[in-house]
Amino acid sequence: MSDALNELGAHIELKRPDCVLGWSVAFDELTVDVAPSSIVGLVEFLKSDGTCRFTSLMDITAVDYPERPKRFEVVYHLLSMYQNQRIRLKVAIREDEILPSITEVHAGANWNEREVFDMFGILFSGHPDLRRLLTDYGFRGHPLRKDFPTTGYTEVRYDEAQKRVVYEPVSLVQEYRQFDFMSPWEGAEYILPGDEKGEEAK
Repeated sequence: MSDALNELGAHIELKRPDCVLGWSVAFDELTVDVAPSSIVGLVEFLKSDGTCRFTSLMDITAVDYPERPKRFEVVYHLLSMYQNQRIRLKVAIREDEILPSITEVHAGANWNEREVFDMFGILFSGHPDLRRLLTDYGFRGHPLRKDFPTTGYTEVRYDEAQKRVVYEPVSLVQEYRQFDFMSPWEGAEYILPGDEKGEEAK
C-alpha cells in the first residue's frame, strides 16, 4: 500500500509542481501540502487525471493553530473509487487570507465550506452562498476556534412569560459553582462528606 501511495505522491508532484509544496506517506495515508492559490487547479487535476481519478470529495474541515503565523490548516479528503485510494490535501492559511472555493469542481463542497466558515471563520472566494450553516442567525464568533470560550457569549432559553426565545449574555455566578476535587476512588486518604452516615449505620 505504501509503495502505491509513494508512487502516487511522486506522480502528482511531477505533473503539478506548481501546486505541490510537499507530500508524505504516514500510517498508509498520503498527505499533500498545497499552496492556497493552487487548490482549485490541483483538485481539478486529481479529478481528471487518469492515474488519480479522485472523483469523490469526502470532507472538508480545518484545524486551528493559534500560535502559528499561518493559523489555519484547511484539510480536504478525496476518494478515488477507481484506484481504491484516498488522499488528504492540506492548505495552510493566515487568519486574514481568503481561500478559493472548489464548488466549481465538486458541487458537494458547498455545505462543507459553509461549515468551515461557520465554525472557523475562514472565507471562501467564489462560493455561491457563503453563510452560517450550524449556528443561529446573529451568532457571535466561531465555535471551533481555540480562543472561543467554552461557555459561549450568549445563552438561549424559552421565556414562558414572553412566549418566545430569549437571548441573554452568559453570566457565571461564582457562588453557584462547586469545585469538589476529592475523589471517591480506592486508595483515597480522606473521608468523603456523607461517609459518616455509613459508619453510624454499622
